[in-house]
This record gives sequence, structure tokens and C-alpha cells, in this order.
Amino acid sequence: MDFFDQVYLDNTIRSYCIVSGTILLVLILKRYFSRYIAALLYRLFNRIWKNVAKQNFVNLVLGPLEWFLSILIAVFAIDKLNFPTAWQFKIYGHSLDDILTRFGIGIIIISFTWFLLRIIDFIALVLEQKAAITADKTDDQLVIFFRDFLKVIIGIIGLLMLIKACFNQPVGNLLTSLSIVGAAVALAAKESLENLIASFIIFFDKPFTAGDTVKVNGITGTVEKIGLRSTRMRTADKTLVTVPNKQMVDNAVDNWSLRTHRRAEIKLELAAGTSSSSLQTVIDAIKEKFEQDNQRIDSYSVYLTEINKSGNIIQGEYFTHPISLEEFVAMKESYYFFIKKMMEENKLVMSNNNIADDLLTRLSQQG
Repeated sequence: MDFFDQVYLDNTIRSYCIVSGTILLVLILKRYFSRYIAALLYRLFNRIWKNVAKQNFVNLVLGPLEWFLSILIAVFAIDKLNFPTAWQFKIYGHSLDDILTRFGIGIIIISFTWFLLRIIDFIALVLEQKAAITADKTDDQLVIFFRDFLKVIIGIIGLLMLIKACFNQPVGNLLTSLSIVGAAVALAAKESLENLIASFIIFFDKPFTAGDTVKVNGITGTVEKIGLRSTRMRTADKTLVTVPNKQMVDNAVDNWSLRTHRRAEIKLELAAGTSSSSLQTVIDAIKEKFEQDNQRIDSYSVYLTEINKSGNIIQGEYFTHPISLEEFVAMKESYYFFIKKMMEENKLVMSNNNIADDLLTRLSQQG
């Protein structure tokens, strides 16, 4: 009898050699096979999205694709062998043949699910690059949101297939059972579901997007990420605050990035003895200053609003174009310096300085 025709564990040595050689060949050439298939998939994606970075696709897809092809061919090759009669025993009522078969199918499902998740990551990467070109930041966050959402869906489908293939459980009955359990879980996880629904409301209603500066529940910060459960904001103190999406929907959200103007007030309380001509000079000077800055100021008003025994109150307000906060603060500072200098030049006194007020009143009476 030829050496290769000798039988061990119900299979010839030739069969073992063929299966082993096939698996070994696949392990040696798996990277070449994977790169060839990856190149074919890349051409398909490149027809849909032009100028796609091939290296990004290879980096994301090549590893899972190698494992999937290796496992798939190895399982199919081993399946060609006859299961040894000597191994025909049961473990907890299940034959070893059946356990190994289900184990092989389970590994194929896991590797294929991993491959699909990497495909989703690549598609999201391409869409993120295209979204980064546009000025609108909504599509950037929308890509991240649906990437995470689709990965959760693919993961759940893969888990259901794994349960069906490995544990031989009918998916229909399983879904019915899960619906009952899901109802109980939904009651227990009411807040999580509300946050999930709120995330959809945020994305479709768009009260704010990533990059906007918002104020909610007394917290002011720049939105960095809108997730399935919460929204993350970076405050002025550079801390990261996580706010549940339900609160972002239920509470009033002040979106500072969508404001059309910035408003500021000036309140000047001059001493009671200040002459009417001096008051008019102050008002005219402030108006002239605002008028000179008409490139940034959209509208303004300055009036003498009150006269009482404590002093004379001049109030002004102005609306600027939607400039940055730093520029807005610098503008206010320049106006305060202008008013301070004007008061020093005209020797005007604030009403809260009682000694100076009395002295000014006496001097005016003597005059």
C-alpha cells in the first residue's frame, strides 16, 4: 500500500496533506490574495467616490480581509475530511462533530462581521473628508453619528447570526423573546432611550451643530461631539462637560453662534452738578465715536435717561455684527478708555464720588 493511501482516523495521509497544504498555501499567500481582492473592492468604491485614498482603504480593510479569507478557506478545507469515528462522543448532549462545525461557522461570522465594520469605517472616513471641505459642520457630525449607528446595527445582526448558527436558536422566536425582554429593558433604560431619541431630534431639527457655542442649564461651551447618548461641550475653562441629549432637547438652548448681532450697554452716572452743556458734550462724543466705528456697529442709541438728586444717568446701547468674542471685548474696552479719557479732559465726576460731588456743587454755586 502506498504511504499516502494509509488511513489514520478515517482519512488518508493524502487527504491530510492536501488539507494541510491548502491551509499552509493560504497562510503564505493570504496577503497577496487579500491585496488583490482589496484592489477590486477599491476600484468599486473609487467609481462611486473619486480621489479616494487607496492607502487608507488598504490599512482599514486588509487585516480583517486576510483573516476572513484564511478562516473561510481553512474551515472549508477541514470540512472535506471525514470526521473520525473514534471522536464520535457527546458533550452535554451534543456531538463533537456538531460542536466543531458550529464553532467553525461562528468564526466565519465573526471575521466577516469584523470585515463589514471596517468597510463602514472606510466609507465614514471618505465621507468625513468630503464633509470637511464644506463650511457647514452639520454633515461632519452626521457622518460620525450614522457611522456609530450602523456599526451597532451590523454588530446586532452579526450577534443574531452567531446565535442562530452556533446555538441553533430560531431567530424569529429569539426576536419575540427579545421584544418581551426589550420592553422590560426599555422601562429600566428609559433615560437611555430618551437620550437616543433626542439625538435623532438634534440631528434632524439642528438647533445646534458641532463647533457651535451654546448655553444650556447655565453651562456655556463649544460643542465638540453629538453622540447617541450625550453631547460633549468644551467650556471656557477648557473642561469637557457631558450633557445628556434629553436635556439638550427639553431645555432652552441659547446658540451663541447663530446670533445675528452682539449687544452691549454703556451706563454713565455723572455728578448732579454736571452742567447740561457737559452732558450734551458727552452724549455727542459717544455718538460720534459709534458713528466712526460703523464698519462693526450696526445700530446704536445714546440718551440722557434720568436726572435725580444723586446724579445724571446717560445710557447707551449698541449692536455689533457677529464678530468674535475676543474682538467684542476689545471693542468694549476701547470705548471705556475713550469715555474715561473724555471725562478726564472735561473734568467730569461720577455721581458715586460724594466728596467730589459736593465740591463741584459748591464751586458751581460760587460761580
